[in-house]
Order: sequence, then C-alpha cells, then structure tokens
Amino acid sequence: MIRIGDFSKLSRISAKTLRYYDEMGLLRPVEVDALTGYRLYEYSQLSILHRILALKDLGFSLEEIGRLLDDGLSVEQMRGMLKLRETEARQRVHAEAERLERIRARLRQIEQEDGMSKYDMVIKGVDEIRVASVRGVVPTPPEQGGLWQELEGYLALQHVRPTSACLTLYHDDEYKEHDWDVEVCEPIDVDLSTSERVNVRTLPSVQTLASTIHNGPFVTIGEAYNAIGKWITENGYRIVGPCREIYLQTPGDTDQNDPNTVTEIQFPVEKVSK
Repeated sequence: MIRIGDFSKLSRISAKTLRYYDEMGLLRPVEVDALTGYRLYEYSQLSILHRILALKDLGFSLEEIGRLLDDGLSVEQMRGMLKLRETEARQRVHAEAERLERIRARLRQIEQEDGMSKYDMVIKGVDEIRVASVRGVVPTPPEQGGLWQELEGYLALQHVRPTSACLTLYHDDEYKEHDWDVEVCEPIDVDLSTSERVNVRTLPSVQTLASTIHNGPFVTIGEAYNAIGKWITENGYRIVGPCREIYLQTPGDTDQNDPNTVTEIQFPVEKVSK
C-alpha cells in the first residue's frame, strides 16, 4: 500500500482532490492509519481513478460517476448516455460558434464606425399577449395618430385600461416610402367585444426576437432601425414576421421631439441556413 501523498504524485491528482473523492464515496482508501490518519491506497486503485477521470472528461458529474461506479451499466445504457453528452457538446460548440460570430460583428462595427454604437442588440423571446387593435394604412409611420384615437376612444367607452406598454405592428415586408400597413395595439386582460374597426386577438409568443432600445425622440428612431437591420444581416439572421415597436415611455403631448421617449424595437428572426 502507498500513502496518499505518493498516490497523488503517481496519479498526478492533488491530495485535496483525492480526499474529496473519498468524501464523495468515489474512491475510498483501502485503509486509514489509526495513529497518523494517513489514507493508504493500493496500486490497483489507479484503474478506478482513471475511470473517474475519463468519465469526468466526458462531461459526467461526480454524482453521475458515483452511480455509474456503484450500479454498473449495460453497453446500451452507456451508449445512450454518451449520445446525450454528444448532443450537449454539439449544442455548446454551436452556441460558442454563434458567440464568436457576434464578437466578430461587433469588432467590424467598431472598426467601421471608429467607436461603440449607442445601440446594443439582444436575442430574446416573448410570451403571447392579448391585445385590442386597429389596423389600417397610413401615409407614413408618424401619421398613425388617427388609428390610436380610434382604439383609445373605443377602450374608453368600454372602460378598459391597457395592462402594459402599447405597441405598433408594422406588417409590410420591406421598407416603403408611403402607404404603411400598421396595426396599433393595446394589451388588455379582460373579455372585450370587437367592433367594425377594433379587433381583439392574441399576438403569438415568439422564441427568437432581435431587440434594441431607442432612447430619444421619435424623429431620430431611424438610427435604431438602421442599426438593428445591419446587425440582423451581419449576424446571419433574417426577419420572419412583423416588427413590433413598443412604447415604454411615451412622449409628452405626443411631441415627436421629446428626448425622454424610450422605445423598444423587436424583429422576429431566424438563422439563415448556410
């Protein structure tokens, strides 16, 4: 038998780790000296230690390794567990590859603009939301006020108050100079009858949205759209649904130049197949 210090040198595993494996019940010494408290091992236990290290390298937790050592597994069971680890490893590699592309895109942006953009993009999901809405065609986005008057007037008559920030959906597939197809929406949480102009529906949940925040007046919101559109393209995404423009902090007296306005822009996106 050899003491823990020598077993540590032989295996290249620290004595602290060996003591931890002992506490976990993974690799117990064959004997503990009653006088000195030294843990004593046999050379044959190196094969058990190698099994522990090999399984750990494959991604198994120490708790899983303990069960594997105690219970033993059939070839089919081990194959299934390894297939699962293979899938998890591929997902991590894929996620890191996408992170690398985002880093490269940010570096390109810094080099092109010689500085940091004031717009940061995130990918996120949103839950479904019940809304009352009015949809129509307006000459340009700033001229959607009439639609809002229709919607808010109807909600006031029904004594219904919005439950969260209002939003506009832009249904056109591409940028237009005029005649925009827009839908103004107020989130609600009550049953509400529809009218000739007011629709009540549930906006579906979206798993993958590209999102950015515009802090500033509406008259400069085009900067945010340019930034997010460029980001979507450079990071290998494409738009797959109507844009959502969410008014987190609205301008006072509908002033398009109010600098305190806060707007979130969301685009449903998906990765472009390579």
